[in-house]
Amino acid sequence: MNSPPRRRARTGWRSAAAPTLAALALVLAGCASTTPGGVPIDTRHSARAQDSRVLFLVLHYTVGNFESSLRTLTEGEVSSHYLLSDASPPRIYRLVDEDRRAWHAGNSAWQGHRQVNASSIGIEIVNPGPRWGSGGRYYMPFPDAQIDALIPLVRDIVQRHGIRGDRIVGHSDVQPQSKFDPGPMFPWKRLADAGLIPWPDAAQVAAQRAVFEFLLPDVAWFQQRLARHGFELPQHGELDAATRNVIAAFQMKYRPARFDGLPDAETAALLQVLTDNALPP
Repeated sequence: MNSPPRRRARTGWRSAAAPTLAALALVLAGCASTTPGGVPIDTRHSARAQDSRVLFLVLHYTVGNFESSLRTLTEGEVSSHYLLSDASPPRIYRLVDEDRRAWHAGNSAWQGHRQVNASSIGIEIVNPGPRWGSGGRYYMPFPDAQIDALIPLVRDIVQRHGIRGDRIVGHSDVQPQSKFDPGPMFPWKRLADAGLIPWPDAAQVAAQRAVFEFLLPDVAWFQQRLARHGFELPQHGELDAATRNVIAAFQMKYRPARFDGLPDAETAALLQVLTDNALPP
């Protein structure tokens, strides 16, 4: 006599509990993790105002062979996110996860940002760096296959992190007083041709050069334009060693045939075209 009511009551309990369990499942689905104290962290909402912590990509040469470079970058006090070998074919080694800081840029600055280790990804490229001969210091080229491997890596990194082309730089850009890498033999123009970095228009440079051949800007103009380009340097109007080092770093990238650190019409023209067409920092 009493069995039917009990079955109805049990069925009714299941119906009432089902929505509660479903709601709990939805809440838990939004909680990817918990604090060490066990409090759930809800990840269902994402802020629109955000971007990657990575603002810069810094390119280096190793000044050593692959074996010594790998040892230095994994066992020493310096590191990089990636190491690109000079093997045939080249191989890419990831030594530091991109969400962690590598120690590759030192006491650096670019576009007003200092200590760029905290906001950059570093790529070390196996290359012997400078050599000395009867004609003085010279640099070794980068094999085509090495650059062929580098360009897709750079493209992937900058696309994932939204890194602007004017923030793909050399170690000598962010530390011009003490560093020369990746050096005058690094083919920056190939990165420009791949659409990765801005490059001065040749016709505009030629037109400006003709003007500057007639009247060269003073040192203060060079210092102001170099700072607008991204370098950190004095603004006192004197051609001191620090200013010459920055001019040389700029020339090494955009006019590698001569990087003597002296102001001249071609350097001024390159600098004006680049800064006139630059994005705000």
